[in-house]
Amino acid sequence: MLAALQRVAAEMWPGAPVIPEMETGASDSKYTVAAGIPSYGINGVGIDQDDIRAHGKDERVRAAPTSTASIFYYRF
Repeated sequence: MLAALQRVAAEMWPGAPVIPEMETGASDSKYTVAAGIPSYGINGVGIDQDDIRAHGKDERVRAAPTSTASIFYYRF
């Protein structure tokens, strides 16, 4: 899975590293992890690091990254 992720990321965003991060929020994977199944999340939506609005009253993502993310998820 990681090799496929790195391949698609390198094709779409040359030179950008694939970096694991810890997500402290809840997800549906809490059930699969509890059952002993390794579970991973992948985010293909790029955000502007100077305009992070995660979980705020005006949370949003620009339109262009969502189109790119759809292509990324399909190819991955």
